[in-house]
Amino acid sequence: MKKYLQEFRAFAVKGNVVDLAVAVIIGGAFGKIVSSLVADVVMPVIGAIFGGVNFTSWKWILKAEVLDAEGAVAKQAVTLNIGNFVQNIFDFLVIAFAIFMMVKVIANVKNKLVKEKEKEEAVVEQTTDQKLLTEIRDILKNRQDRS
Repeated sequence: MKKYLQEFRAFAVKGNVVDLAVAVIIGGAFGKIVSSLVADVVMPVIGAIFGGVNFTSWKWILKAEVLDAEGAVAKQAVTLNIGNFVQNIFDFLVIAFAIFMMVKVIANVKNKLVKEKEKEEAVVEQTTDQKLLTEIRDILKNRQDRS
């Protein structure tokens, strides 16, 4: 049991797990911001363009509600809440586009850093032939200095 706890502790404190936890928390907050943007900004504009349609109340009634003799609702209507579905599609598209752009920027930065590192390594590292020639030069130089 102690071994499992040690392994779990080693796993939990690895950088990847902590990074993943931070990403999930930030992703949740980002999702709420995007949902609010779509629900409170984008969808009202799209609704106004389409003649004042309120997408959140856009429903297809499959079965109408049943009223009793007094006019009270006896059975709720069965509806497809198509407006919420459309809004969630917009949420997804906005989040997917934002993530795509972030991944693209991160990939570009990473490629630039890798290219810079390769340039530095190319300058610093010598080929085997260059190393051998450097050693021969040093040996010859030491022989000349002794004589």
